Amino acid sequence: MQPDTTQQTSNAAVTTAKSVAKQKAEEVALLASSDDEYMNAAQLAFFRERLLNERKELEEHLKEVKAAISSHERDSDEADQASFEEELSLALRQADRESRLINNIDAALKRIENGEYGYCEETGDPIGIARLLFRPTAKLCIEAKERQEQKEHHYRKTRGE
Repeated sequence: MQPDTTQQTSNAAVTTAKSVAKQKAEEVALLASSDDEYMNAAQLAFFRERLLNERKELEEHLKEVKAAISSHERDSDEADQASFEEELSLALRQADRESRLINNIDAALKRIENGEYGYCEETGDPIGIARLLFRPTAKLCIEAKERQEQKEHHYRKTRGE
């Protein structure tokens, strides 16, 4: 007797929906926290779990990309080969970005361990829960990030890019 795949899919969807609802409720609670609770144990645990989950997803995707690359047959016609090479180029660029993101996640996890997570590397000010929810790997508060981007823009402008 075969398992009911419709039921399994439905159960997985319900589990995912519950997980998303739980995460949204946790985010709302984090945003409602007072300033004196900033980066308490519960908040650090939340971000640590989020970073670890994101890292796991990225690693799984990178494994899929590597498997797809290694499984390609080289005996196809020229059009198929050209199409594959274009897809390969895109996949390699995405894999490179994801590898760099894994490095940023590892650095954020290290900052959690060191007690530096959530504070701007430049000013020492709190980065803010809302910004960390949007970009959990953030190292700079929004003001410092804006200054950095303005410097980069100015530098590109003076180089004529």
